[in-house]
Parts: sequence; structure tokens; C-alpha cells
Amino acid sequence: MAKYLTFGEIMLRLKTPGHERFFQSPAFEATFGGGEANVAVALSNYGLDAGFVSALPDNDIGEAAIRELRYFGVDTSNVIRQGDRVGIYYLETGANQRASKVVYDRARSSICDAQPGDFDFAKIFDGVRWLHITGITPALSQSAADLSLECVKAAKAAGVIVSCDFNFRGKLWKYGKTAPEVMRELVKYVDVGIANEEDCQKSLGIEVDVDVSTGELDTAKYEALSAKVLEEYPDMSTIAITLRESKSADRNGWSACIRDKDGFKLSRRYEITDIIDRVGGGDSFASALIYGLEAYEDRQQSLEYAVAASCLKHSINGDFNRVSVAEVEGLMKGSGSGRVQR
Repeated sequence: MAKYLTFGEIMLRLKTPGHERFFQSPAFEATFGGGEANVAVALSNYGLDAGFVSALPDNDIGEAAIRELRYFGVDTSNVIRQGDRVGIYYLETGANQRASKVVYDRARSSICDAQPGDFDFAKIFDGVRWLHITGITPALSQSAADLSLECVKAAKAAGVIVSCDFNFRGKLWKYGKTAPEVMRELVKYVDVGIANEEDCQKSLGIEVDVDVSTGELDTAKYEALSAKVLEEYPDMSTIAITLRESKSADRNGWSACIRDKDGFKLSRRYEITDIIDRVGGGDSFASALIYGLEAYEDRQQSLEYAVAASCLKHSINGDFNRVSVAEVEGLMKGSGSGRVQR
């Protein structure tokens, strides 16, 4: 039984070649991805015993998704086979001032139609140390939201540490509930919260005077925001927020902050140019934060590991962050010149 579990959906990812527009040429690059699956893969890459909990159809596409996870050493014994389809997302990679675009095709996917009671969570969480979930799965459907809440309640009852990336996806909340209506209840069962610049506001309805549209960041406002999150959720021990300065599709400033009982900490800032693929950047931060919180006693070091790992993800095509602990720690120590290693 894996000790570190993620719960959610793995999707078929169809990306245009290079920086082409949709159907500029009659081809797509077909891979797999999805927030919770991305976290499971990265945790396994870091040497942790990671598993993925989900539902997939009993067909060739569902089987291919499972094989992909197993290739990375992720335990798939808690993936149930039911439903009719694998969710899909289409990705058009932007460049310069043209933003990337995502189009979802996830309605009636296996996890979207899964119901409370479909998973034996008491059995699944036996001996598990950590569960990671996101705000994406609860956005898919009412049944997926109910199932997500059932999942975190069962994890807490079993004494499992629960982390949640709040992950607001405006294109997905279409079934009649707003994100705060659902997420504010779910987050009551979370120990470690993870968010980007706007997730706390749009997923939880927690407001401070932060304008992310300019691409400029005022870290003092995030210090106030992180304090407000922990004030509203006193059972949450830690909140981490990624800070992205989006200058263009190819150039971002990248850093993060964390707050726990010992106070507020801010990470080193990376200037990322010539971005290869930023999709999965938040998932790479979440997975590395989980590893960092487990591997290092110093919370500053945990934060630096997460930021360095997610910085490296921007250089890797695909959803998965295919980096090792040694590579991340190398960047933490300053080896970010990109020189050939011989």
C-alpha cells in the first residue's frame, strides 16, 4: 500500500505541435496529465511510495493511462474501472504576448460520474500517511464534489495528513455551485493548503487587496492573505502560495511564500525565460512542497525545494515534472547556469 496518495482525474492531453494554433496542422501530441496524477508522478520520482486513486473506463485509453502511471512507479491498485470515457484537455501553447489556451472535454468522464460510496476509503487509507487533493475534481460535477468531501473526511478520520491545492478553474464550475460554496467546506479538513495568487480569493472567497492582472506582486499583501487564511481555518497548519509574475507567455518571475506557526517566509525568486511548458507548474510546486515538508526540518528549505522544483518544470514539455531530488537540490545550491554536465 502506497503511503502518499493523490485523488482526482488523469486526462488525455492533446497539445498542438510547438506553438501552433489549434488545427493549424492536422496533428496533436497525445500524452497524459492532470493535477493529481502529476503530483503522484513527481512524488514517485522523488523516491516516495506514491499512489493514485481515481476511476477510469475499462477500455484501451483507460488502460494506457494506467500503464503511463505505472511506468513512473505510481501504485494504481486503487484506480477503479468504471464509466465510459477518459477526460480530455486540449492545449495550445502561447508565445510572447499570445497566451496559452486550454479547452476541456471532461463531461461524463469516469471520475466526473463517480459517486460517494464507489471507493472503500476506510480500506484505502489504512496505513497511509498523506493524501493530496485539489479544487479541480470538486469543480467537475456535484457527485465529484460530494465524493471529494467524502474522501477528505475519511482521510482525516484515519489520521492521514491532507493537503489541498485550491486550484480555481473558472471553465469547470458549471453545475450550479460556486467554488466557495463547495471549497470552504472541503478545506475544513485540510492540514496543508496550497494556492496561487488568486486561488484563495476565487476558491475560498478570502479577499485582500491583491491585483494579479498587472504581473507585479506586492509580497506584503500575500503576507496578509496567508495570515487571513490560517485565521479562517485554524485547523490548517500551513499555507503556501506561489507568486507568479507573468511578463509574457515566455517570461515569468517565480517565487513563493509559506506561513505556519513559526511565521511567514518568502523564497528565492527565479527569473524564468524561454518557458517550454508552464502547464503543471503548480502541481510540481505542490508535489515538491510535500516532499520538502517531509524531508527537511527547516520550513525555509522545504519552500526553497518546492520553488526550485517548479522552476525546473517550466523547462520540461508535458504535464509531468521529470526531475530528480539531486537536480532540484543542485538548483537550490545555485547550479542554474544551464551548462552541459559532462
